[in-house]
Formats: sequence, structure tokens, C-alpha cells
Amino acid sequence: MMTSSLYIGLMSGTSLDGVDGVLADFGAGATRTLEAAFVPFPAALRAELMALQGNGPNEIEREAIAANGLARVYAECVAALKAQAPGPIAAVAVHGQTVRHRPELGFTRQTNNPALLAELAGIDVIADFRGRDIAAGGQGAPLVPAFHAAAFGKPGTTRVVVNIGGIGNISVLHADGRVTGYDTGPGNVLMDGWIGRHQGKEYDVDGAWGASGNVDAALLAVLLEEPYFHQPAPKSTGRDLFHMEWLDARLGGFRDVAAADVQATLTMLTARSIADAILHEGVGVDAVYVCGGGAYNSTLLGMLAAALDGTVPVESTAALGIAPNRVEALAFAWLGYRFNERQPGNMPAVTGAQGPRILGALYPA
Repeated sequence: MMTSSLYIGLMSGTSLDGVDGVLADFGAGATRTLEAAFVPFPAALRAELMALQGNGPNEIEREAIAANGLARVYAECVAALKAQAPGPIAAVAVHGQTVRHRPELGFTRQTNNPALLAELAGIDVIADFRGRDIAAGGQGAPLVPAFHAAAFGKPGTTRVVVNIGGIGNISVLHADGRVTGYDTGPGNVLMDGWIGRHQGKEYDVDGAWGASGNVDAALLAVLLEEPYFHQPAPKSTGRDLFHMEWLDARLGGFRDVAAADVQATLTMLTARSIADAILHEGVGVDAVYVCGGGAYNSTLLGMLAAALDGTVPVESTAALGIAPNRVEALAFAWLGYRFNERQPGNMPAVTGAQGPRILGALYPA
């Protein structure tokens, strides 16, 4: 039986830029990040994973081939981290690439080939973290609030941890120890899609293009009419709802709005939907900490602070000792550790599951 406290966590999120990996040590009850790595997706794999987000021909075969390609990118990231490990690694914990998320139909689909990854890496692989929560009647997402509580919670202090990847989500760490949270809506997904369409870029560096435009109040109001924003928790979402076709359907009466102004409005949409979710909690918040790619968009963070009436400090999770681009991979390393310890990884108050569940499935080396 492997007794190492070293774990590798891998995350490839809805932004579809590549794989973030961390080497973590959970010895003596602590959580320490020892190393980090990032492997970008090859252009062809990224394009195929993007295409698989929607319906298309021959999906079963195409997904299987993409899963094999994805496993090889995961293995590359694992190799980079394994080379720097001070000892044997207990397991690789990998989320997979979400291509469908339909908890209302009882399923979520994370493309992956964990058996191939175990073969390539020579290390136990723990995967399929969302399936058990959905089987227990939950949303299967977000799963990171349990880790946020363990890593960032402080008794007597109410903190909100905001993850802004392709989709945004919040973890409200209440002063009394309770944890609430859910997916708030689009994070970077619409901003990335819009700048990709107009400038051929993968993302808006530091929100510079968004900062060059002006928020169109009428367009923002139309976007905020989306029913998802007004649904009660527990709830989760993804590219199944928020995609460029969703945006195009709402731009019909706004064709005269400049492209930079649309980008500014999409940035504000992310900020407002997150701020509205935080304010809806109805509690006094001491601080907001942001992780994910959105933490590097100063325009977005400024809009978020303003949407919170400028009364709540908004910082990145670096202020708490964990770089924003490492939090999600570290969260899945922690979930892998919890699996091996046979401890629950979900939070029923967040996902709506019938109770705490051990998350994951093991693929031995």
C-alpha cells in the first residue's frame, strides 16, 4: 500500500488553454505545493475539444481519439512534475475535460482516458470525481468549495473565494464554518470567444481590450435577463449554456455596438453576475479572493470591486499563499488525497447531493 503523501493534481478547464499541474505534499495534515507545471494543448487537440462541446457527427469515435490525445498531454505534465518529486508519488488526480454537463438529466461527461494515463505515467490515477455526486442527486459541481474551505477558511471571518475560469463560481466560507457556493455563470468563456472572433487572440491580456471600451448598459441588461442567473442554488453550468451562439442570439438588436464596447460589457457581465451572487448571500463579507485565469485580468477585478460597492477588498489568492493559476489543480490533488484516505470530497450544501460521498475512481498503475 502506497503511504506517500505526495500527489499530482491535473486540471484542464473550460478555458481550453491547456493542462495545469501541481505536485503537492499533504503530509502531517498540511497542504504544500512543491512544484507546478503547465502544458498547452496542441492546436489540433484544442480545436477538437472545442468542437466536442457541441453536437456533431461521429462524436463517440472523435471523443475517444481526443481522450487519448488528452491523456498524452496529461502524461507530459505528469512527467515534468515527477522529475522534480522528492519521493514516490501516491497518485495522480485528474479532472478530465468537460464536454457535457447536464446534471438535470443525471449525467456529466469529462473526456479522459485514465487507464492510458496510468499506463504512460506508471502511477496510480484517480479520476471521475463528479460522477458519484451526481449519482447521489447532486450537481457534480462545483467541487472546489470543500478544498477552498480547507485551504482558505478562517474561523470568525467570512471570506469568498471566486474561481474565474471559463465559468465562474463562488465558495462562501462563512465565519461560523458553513460553506455555500455555486456556479455564477460565465467567467472568461464569452470574453475569450469575442476577442478570438475579432482579434484572433485566445484571451484579453489583463483585460486591456475590455478596458478600451465602454459598458453598454442596455446590452448588459439583456444579458442579465438569462434565467440561469435567477435560479436558486444548488446549480451549476458550463459551455452547454454559455457559448457564442448564446451571445449572438442576444446581440441581434445591438449590431451598432462597437466590438470593444461588447468586450467591456462581457467583462462587466462576469463581474456583475459574481457580485450579485455574493450580495445575494446576505452576509457581511470580510474579503474576496480570486483564483483562475480571471485573477490576472485587472479590468475584471476592478469591475468586481466596484460592483461590490467598493466596500469589500478584492485580491487574488496569492495573498493567502497560493498562486491563482494553481488553485484548481491543487484542489484535485487534495480530492485525490481524500479518496485515498476514504474521506468525502463533496459538500452536499453546495452540490445538493443526498450526503457526503467519497469521490473518484481508481486506475492502478
